[in-house]
Amino acid sequence: MTADSGNTADPGDAADPGDAADPGNAADPGNGRLDALVDGIVRISSGDLGARLPVSDARDEIDALTVGINLLADELQSIYADLENRVAERTIELQRARAELQRLVDTDDLTGLASRRLLLERLGEAVYGSATADPALVVLDLDDFRLINDSLGHSVGDAVLLHVANRLRGVVQPGQLVARLGGDEFAIMVPEGGVDAALAVARRALEVLEERVMIGPLHVGVEATAGVRCGGAGIPVEDLLRDADTAMNQAKSEGKGGVSIFTPAMHQAARERMHLVSELRRALAADQLEAFYQPIVDLRTDRVAGAEALVRWRHPERGLLAPDAFLDAAEEGGLMVELGRWMLGNVVGQVGRWTRELELPENFRVHVNISPSELRHGDLAAFATRLLQEQGVEGWRLTLEITESLLVTRGDVVDRNMEALRAIGIPLEIDDFGTGYSSISYLQSLPAENAKIDRSLTQGLLVEDQQRQFVSAILDLIHTAGMGAVAEGVEERGQADLLRSLRCEYAQGYYFSRPVPAETMREYLTGARQLAAAADDARWA
Repeated sequence: MTADSGNTADPGDAADPGDAADPGNAADPGNGRLDALVDGIVRISSGDLGARLPVSDARDEIDALTVGINLLADELQSIYADLENRVAERTIELQRARAELQRLVDTDDLTGLASRRLLLERLGEAVYGSATADPALVVLDLDDFRLINDSLGHSVGDAVLLHVANRLRGVVQPGQLVARLGGDEFAIMVPEGGVDAALAVARRALEVLEERVMIGPLHVGVEATAGVRCGGAGIPVEDLLRDADTAMNQAKSEGKGGVSIFTPAMHQAARERMHLVSELRRALAADQLEAFYQPIVDLRTDRVAGAEALVRWRHPERGLLAPDAFLDAAEEGGLMVELGRWMLGNVVGQVGRWTRELELPENFRVHVNISPSELRHGDLAAFATRLLQEQGVEGWRLTLEITESLLVTRGDVVDRNMEALRAIGIPLEIDDFGTGYSSISYLQSLPAENAKIDRSLTQGLLVEDQQRQFVSAILDLIHTAGMGAVAEGVEERGQADLLRSLRCEYAQGYYFSRPVPAETMREYLTGARQLAAAADDARWA
């Protein structure tokens, strides 16, 4: 029998060729690779730059994309590694810069000593770090260091500061700290031992600093003054530094080269000095100052040859004050130049009035003290020239007195000022001669006409033979240098007679007259009033 055509497979019933390729019915061989590709991209984008995607052997578009992503990951990893290296290098540089900055903050640039900041930090640690600690602070200030800078130059001054720093390092013990506070001021922290340990350090420091310093061919003398402040619970370190500095200033006022221990009473003294400086500044503006005049007598003729101008302060509450009561305050307050300019202007004005109104003795001149601060100002000669021109006064009517110590260590600015003053006809005189160097080697080089013998040398003339011999030698030294001599502090007739016999040309002192107001000096000049010596000696009649 033949097969039933109904049972014969219908070609239409044959499987659809498209059914075998139905993606919904069979897995696409690329699906797993795409999932891996996406997973790898996620890993790389999250920061896993070491992740790499596998590449198949198909070498199709998926593999091309995979290779590109792997290359991108390689590049990112290289860039990241380079950035890490750079960050590490910059971190090291920053650490080095921070360390150098800390070194600069903690170290004095010139001397290599500790800085003020580091000193206060260590002092705070010593004060607050232990209940049993007994720390102290020593502050040292070099005496007259400014004269070294002005006379020998700042390079020599810096060399001196280096020597000072090295010497101070040699006096401290382990745990103690030497610092430079600035300028010529140093400090030593003594963390334990209290006042006894601090005094021992201070005295060792002052002793080693007394030795002269060799700077090239120069022997430079350096001395210092010290103040000590002991610590205590709850005392701020800034207060300790302030108090040690106050004690040092107190030591200077009592005589340079010593050491003082801080006491609370020093605060009051410091406040009084500050108040005095403030009052003096107001006094200059309020015209409370006045020039007094002490006659200078020519011992060869027994006639008035001049006068020394001396400043007085008519204080509204304390009355008439002598210079000793306020000149130190003027120096501390930086008022010496202003005070000196006032004095010079006042004196030149007075000399101008006397010149116009009186017949002054021949060669009469007024002596005015000039402070070191004034001589270090380059316009001193110009200022004096203007005053002389305004008042119609000849330069020779003045004599400017300059201390012996300044003349020895005077420097270029002082030399130029002295030469300029001489050029306008103002003679110079060495003040306080005999208390300092008194050397013929420098006397011959100075532009001075006279030397004034200090009053301390005239006091024992009548009772001490050695003193007479010494004054005689001083006078010989002055005359050998071609200068005249003026003796201060003459209080008795016998002193005047002895000085006359020793060929001293001029003298001043209470035997002749105390310092008097300008009007009384005018009476001396006109003959309306006699000097005090006239009552004791018939030659003055």
